[in-house]
Amino acid sequence: GDVIMSAEKKGPLQSVQVFGRKKTATAVAHCKRGNGLMKVNGRPLELIEPATLRFKLMEPMLLLGKDKFAGVDIRVRVKGGGHISQVYAIRQAISKSLVAYYQKYVDEASKKEIKDILASYDKGLLVADPRRKESKKFGGPGARARYQKSYR
Repeated sequence: GDVIMSAEKKGPLQSVQVFGRKKTATAVAHCKRGNGLMKVNGRPLELIEPATLRFKLMEPMLLLGKDKFAGVDIRVRVKGGGHISQVYAIRQAISKSLVAYYQKYVDEASKKEIKDILASYDKGLLVADPRRKESKKFGGPGARARYQKSYR
């Protein structure tokens, strides 16, 4: 993983590490005090492909406003899954890490406010979606579908 430099001037290092998941994608977000930096796998959010889903990544920012993110740096590492589940994992990691950071270092009231905004918009931003692919069985092309049979 990345080495995170702890060259902080003011006091001990304030950081939280939170993960988000969707299907098999896992995103780990390091959220620490900083100045509004957002990186995913070392790249800024604006460069995340597919472009159509970039708004999905911006949702936490758009819902809470930039000021909530101004005081923190968030770095996300993501692996596993496909493009879309990675996007969902990233946005979940981002929102959960912000909530955790606010709970740990700011105060309960602003954490609750953030949490309520996110949850009322999309619960998937805070709660992992436990659905997985059901395994394929024999006698058919998929988990439930069976091969056609003919009586003639």
